[in-house]
Amino acid sequence: MSNKTILITGASSGIGRAVAEQFLTQGWTVGLLARRADKLADVALGHDRAYVLPADVTDATAVDHAVNSFAMQAGRLDVLFNNAGIFTPPGTIDEIALEDWHASVNVNLTGMFLAARAAFRQMRHQAPQGGRIINNGSIAAHVPRPGSAPYAATKSAITGLTRSISLDGRPFDIACGQIDIGNARTPMVEDLAHRHAEANPEAAPMDTFDVADAARSVLHMAELPLEANVQFMTVMATKMPYIGRG
Repeated sequence: MSNKTILITGASSGIGRAVAEQFLTQGWTVGLLARRADKLADVALGHDRAYVLPADVTDATAVDHAVNSFAMQAGRLDVLFNNAGIFTPPGTIDEIALEDWHASVNVNLTGMFLAARAAFRQMRHQAPQGGRIINNGSIAAHVPRPGSAPYAATKSAITGLTRSISLDGRPFDIACGQIDIGNARTPMVEDLAHRHAEANPEAAPMDTFDVADAARSVLHMAELPLEANVQFMTVMATKMPYIGRG
């Protein structure tokens, strides 16, 4: 059993929920942050080391309060899994509604900045000093899907955020890395696979992999001592068309 602590944003579903379940199983103290308290309570059910922290990642005050509250209750903050994100309706750039662009930027970029900022502040001033921030990027930053400009742009920005935090964190023993996940079976990916099949019924099914394997990859990153860091990790469905030429 571990006495380490982790705060997970977007913990109510998808990759965030899978990561929360993995860390709870391993005995970590886990802060569960998302908008829906009822869904977070479902994740926390039966776990006395789970803390439900309902908050909107786009609300700076709410994020600061959640991070501070968790650190006070758990004793410290060892790891942030900066995961909350959305995928807005697809379309070519001229078809994308401006409100969808703003929603993507607000959640996928500003929300991750706010969570990282609050976690960095906590890690810098706690004793002993230090911690680890793991940003959930995406292979979309390197090979985007058609019609996904807001998502691809925000996930590309996360790579710059990761590098900057990694550099700024050195004097304070704060490590920062990024995991890029491709086609883990989550509700979002299942919806994309459904759209893919509807658009081209003759095409081969979309290659996916068990989201639990993505969660184990995050666990590996989190368990490293602060003298070691996975700067960037890619974990994906083996046969998805990421490597190679079309």
